[in-house]
This record gives sequence, structure tokens and C-alpha cells, in this order.
Amino acid sequence: MKKNGIVILSLILLLISLSGCDFIGTIFKTGMGVGVIIVVIVLVLILYLFRKRRV
Repeated sequence: MKKNGIVILSLILLLISLSGCDFIGTIFKTGMGVGVIIVVIVLVLILYLFRKRRV
């Protein structure tokens, strides 16, 4: 039971020390970067298919 209290106390200290806005901002920046990469890949694939079809 004493170990359970230490875990809960550690989680509370971790939540207090981390800034929620920074954490969420990092997640959105990462998601936006991945989204941009996926869009670029899809556009290149579409352009490639159109060029291949015309030839």
C-alpha cells in the first residue's frame, strides 16, 4: 500500500511540474508536420499518375 502512495504522489508532482499547454502544443506541431508530409506525398503521387497516363 505504501508503494501505491508513492506512485500517486509521483504522478501528482509530475502533472504539476509539466505545463499542459506546452505538451499539447508539441503534439499539434508534430501532427501538423506529419500531415504536411502526407499531403506532399499524395500530391506527388497524383502528379506522377497523371503524367504516366498522358504518355
